[in-house]
Amino acid sequence: MFPHHREREQPIFSARAHVFQIDPATKRNWIPASKHAVTVSFFYDANRNVYRIISVGGTKAIINCTVTPSMTFTKTSQKFGQWADSRANTVYGLGFATEQQLHQFSEKFKEVKDAARLAREKSQDKDLANTALTIAAPQFSQSPPVMCVNGPEDKLFRSQSADITLSSEKERIKKMLSEGSICEMNLEAELFTLQDSNAKLVAALHEANNNVEQWKKQLVAYQEETERLREQVAELEAHGGHGPSDLLKDELTQSLEELEALLKAKDEEIHILQSKKVEYHEMERDRDEAIRRLREMEMRNSELERRIQNAEQNLNSSLEERDRVDAEIQRIIEILDIKIFDLNDLRQSLVKLIDK
Repeated sequence: MFPHHREREQPIFSARAHVFQIDPATKRNWIPASKHAVTVSFFYDANRNVYRIISVGGTKAIINCTVTPSMTFTKTSQKFGQWADSRANTVYGLGFATEQQLHQFSEKFKEVKDAARLAREKSQDKDLANTALTIAAPQFSQSPPVMCVNGPEDKLFRSQSADITLSSEKERIKKMLSEGSICEMNLEAELFTLQDSNAKLVAALHEANNNVEQWKKQLVAYQEETERLREQVAELEAHGGHGPSDLLKDELTQSLEELEALLKAKDEEIHILQSKKVEYHEMERDRDEAIRRLREMEMRNSELERRIQNAEQNLNSSLEERDRVDAEIQRIIEILDIKIFDLNDLRQSLVKLIDK
């Protein structure tokens, strides 16, 4: 049976990058595979011990590459790297926003490639052991019996027809489950990206919440200072014409303008923080929607697995019924052979009696 998707394949690393593919005609120019930066993730299949690089743009898989020990990720500039996929007969290129992101992806690529090499060595050892067992095992072949007895032959044909129908149904359900797994994988990558963005937004929101109280206190102090300066300016204007007060008035006016500019900047910062808070809530809603879709996909996969189990049970029952029919046919053949032998013996006896 198919294992649960969380036991089958899990994301282990994710990064944002612009994806390119080499031009198959020139083998020199790069063709953009995405209009903007997309998520590029490493996935690990614990059941098959396989690593893959996957990137999804909209509803289409831009990258679906199985990592092999022969692959090499090459940095061609400070923010760009590439590797060749011989199975897909193409070369992928990734453009990152920073040099640090490129370095992190390169290190993860090396780590995954080493893990794939160890997995291949273990798999080869296992294949050698299985090959030795296969050579030692006897080989059997069987061909269906040809009979002219209508009843059992009809049962045999019906059993074979049911066998073919169940096999077709099983293949169809497997195909549906495979398509569901692809959608599930896309949702997992989307959820992984949302969780990463959510963690960054939560950290920024906590930091903003820690600073907002301090900024509010500073804002109140600035407002009080502004009011005090305004009162001083109004008082100086009321007295007017006392020499040095004009210079003091200019200084106070300049200080007042600076404080007003500072107040305006703080108001803008508070507005930005409030907008980030709204974005955080929107991201939470997107994450909840992705989780809901993922759960629906899990339920669908569970239903498909249950249907496959039923199909396999029906198939096993049909195989048992066919074996029983084969045994019945063999018994009838033996009875017919005995009857034919008796009839032949009786015919020879009658011939002898007639000759006498």
